[in-house]
Amino acid sequence: MTTTEFQQSPSAPFAARLNFAQSAPKAFRAVIGLDAAAREGLDPALVELVQIRSSHLNHCAYCLHMHTSDARKAGESEERLHMVAVWKEAAHFFTAKEQAALALTDAVTLIADGGLPDDVYARASAHFDDKELAQLLALIFTINTWNRIALATAKTAGEDERVS
Repeated sequence: MTTTEFQQSPSAPFAARLNFAQSAPKAFRAVIGLDAAAREGLDPALVELVQIRSSHLNHCAYCLHMHTSDARKAGESEERLHMVAVWKEAAHFFTAKEQAALALTDAVTLIADGGLPDDVYARASAHFDDKELAQLLALIFTINTWNRIALATAKTAGEDERVS
């Protein structure tokens, strides 16, 4: 085989990949359980902002499409949705609590780039009590897992397979 047979053009669709939910149903259900548990007690709007931000950082179009759609349905403004990607430069669109959650999301999602800085943790702990902070961390862990599942299995943005 030539090297061109191994390479895929950037515009070509991904080759068929496994359906994670069907191939590893217990693992899939475990992630769903973690996702549901992580959301408990957190503001639904904040949940979507965190999921959108992590999906931006992980370049997960599937999850980004899903969570921006969910945020719109929940009443989130287009203006704020557009600003999530540049939240630091557009901080005035977000509350101090949302900014702390987004900073934590950035640090945990990109943890290999420098860990979780003490100032980011302190900022988050100033806005969230221990239970909320643990829930927020679990949410960040979960969306990072979903992003990796979607990317590794080549999910297509716009094809939301959730049952309504």
